[in-house]
Amino acid sequence: MVTTPQTTPSPHSERRVLVVEDDPDIASLISMHLKDNGFEVHVEPRGDHALSAIETGAEGGKAFDLLVLDLMLPGADGLSLCREIRAGGNYIPILMLTAKSTELDRVLGLEMGADDYLTKPFSLPELIARVKALFRRVDALTAHHAELPSAPLIEYQGLTVDAEKRRVTVDGKEVDLTAREFDLLYHLASRPGRVFSRADLLDQVWGYSYEGYEHTVNTHINRLRAKIEKDPAHPAYVQTVWGVGYKFAQ
Repeated sequence: MVTTPQTTPSPHSERRVLVVEDDPDIASLISMHLKDNGFEVHVEPRGDHALSAIETGAEGGKAFDLLVLDLMLPGADGLSLCREIRAGGNYIPILMLTAKSTELDRVLGLEMGADDYLTKPFSLPELIARVKALFRRVDALTAHHAELPSAPLIEYQGLTVDAEKRRVTVDGKEVDLTAREFDLLYHLASRPGRVFSRADLLDQVWGYSYEGYEHTVNTHINRLRAKIEKDPAHPAYVQTVWGVGYKFAQ
C-alpha cells in the first residue's frame, strides 16, 4: 500500500492534467493525489483514444495543461503517442511513466519529446513534485518570453531560433528538435556569453533540482550539438566552459 503525507491543496484548479494509464489502480492513485493537490484530472486508459482526448480537451473542450503518459498502453504505445503529439506541433508538457529502466528506454522517451520520466514503481510524492516542476518550468519560460519583444528571433552565424514558431534552422535547413532540446537551446541562445552550470540548467530549463542528474544535461547537450553543429566535436554554438558548464557563443 502506498502512503503519502498529508498535503495542503494548492490553487491549481485551472490546471488540467490528462493521465493516460491502463492500470486502474495506478490511474486511481495518480488521479486522487493530483486532485488532492488542486489539479483537475481526466483519465484515459487507451493510447489510441488519448490523442482525441488531447485534441478535444475531453469534457468541456478546454485544453489540457499536462500529460502523464504510461509507456505500455493498449491501442497505441506511449512512444508512438508522444511522437504523434509532437509531430502535430503540440508542446504540452509530457511526464512519461515506464516500467522499463534501461537507459535506452529513457533516451527513446526523451527523443520522442517527453519532458521528464518516472520509472515504476515510483513514489507519489515524487510524481507530484515532478508535475509541479514541469508547471514551474512552463511558467518561467512563459514569463521570460513575455519579457522579450514580440516574435523574438535569434540569429547567429547561420543558426536561427524562432521562439514564436519554436523553429530552428541551420543555413536555412530546418532542424527537428525535441521540446526539451529547443528549450535548452533557446535558454542558452537568448543569453549569449553567459555561463550556466549543469545545476543551473536543470533548475531553469527542467524546472526541478535533479540531485545527481547532471548527466542528463550532458546527454541533451550532446544530442543538441549532433543536430545543429557542423562539427559537434568542435562546437561553434553551444560551447563547454570546462569545470563550470555551458554557454552559447557570443
